[in-house]
Amino acid sequence: MGPTYSRRATALVVLLVLALTTAPGLAAAETRAGSTVTVGPGETVDGLDVAAATVVVHGTVNGDLSGAAADVRISESGVVTGDVNVAAASLSIDGEVRGDVSAGVATFVLGDAATVGGSVDVGAADATLAGQVDGDVTVGADTILVADSARVGGELRYDGDLTQRSGAAIAGDVVRDDSIGQNEFQFSPVPDSAGAIYGFLANLVLGAVLLVAFPGTTRKVARTVTDTPVRAGAFGFATLVAVPVVLVALAITIVGIPLTILGAMLFALVAWTAVVYGWFAAASWTLGRLDVENDWLALAVGLLVAALVGFVPILGGILTFAVFLVGLGAIALVLDGYRRDHRNARRGATTDASTA
Repeated sequence: MGPTYSRRATALVVLLVLALTTAPGLAAAETRAGSTVTVGPGETVDGLDVAAATVVVHGTVNGDLSGAAADVRISESGVVTGDVNVAAASLSIDGEVRGDVSAGVATFVLGDAATVGGSVDVGAADATLAGQVDGDVTVGADTILVADSARVGGELRYDGDLTQRSGAAIAGDVVRDDSIGQNEFQFSPVPDSAGAIYGFLANLVLGAVLLVAFPGTTRKVARTVTDTPVRAGAFGFATLVAVPVVLVALAITIVGIPLTILGAMLFALVAWTAVVYGWFAAASWTLGRLDVENDWLALAVGLLVAALVGFVPILGGILTFAVFLVGLGAIALVLDGYRRDHRNARRGATTDASTA
């Protein structure tokens, strides 16, 4: 996979994580994980969020199909009534998708019997379009084949090496767009007000969950940030470098591809958590200097400052990145401390058993 489109697929994984963790109404969808996830012939599920090595849809997904997998296949009998949003090594569609298709993959195949009621937006290494798409098609890939049987109701916008067979029918224009692979998933350095409000609320929800579910860990992370910020920042930088290296190493083998995808999703969630922890810790320290000890106030103040800092060009981005590194390092240090405590406890139990 070329570097441009591998970045596109990686960015889509991150976006999928954010969507899976913050989108309203997610509880209505069924969640499945494992080696193989199958929707059998005649089976109907109300939406499906997946994390698996292989996903096969023979039946009906009544809603959206979202998630990450090594291989996603919608067979000729398969129907997805909503959208398909996946990050995968390969995505093949031979059945019916009534909504849109958005994917970051290595290989994408829209079979000659496939129909997509909405639009198709794909970043891939190799893409084959042989079925029917009622809307527009946007595809960035190293190689793109539009087969004789392909039918596109809108325009075809592409970036890559395109081969269009003479029998293909495209109602709109065929436009080469070199910006597809470069700008599709880049974020504006200065957010708009709606984006800032959404980001603040999403961060606030995550922070509230962390405070309620893991109050002890949250306070330990905050103390680590304030007590040893330089050490935490160094550990954060090391973690930021090491994790992608490990994920790339895993991706070299086919067996490691699902682990890489799941690892990328988990790391994206940890990175988000690190940002929230970092701002929470900074606010806790500041309020502590004013003799105010209130975790909920610290969370709200820290995240409000984070939202406002996002509007400051250049400096805001640098400060946010620094807070992220310190938060990530603090998480790594606290988890390492838990590991050491667990190991020492096991050694102590073994010693007690041997001397009994």
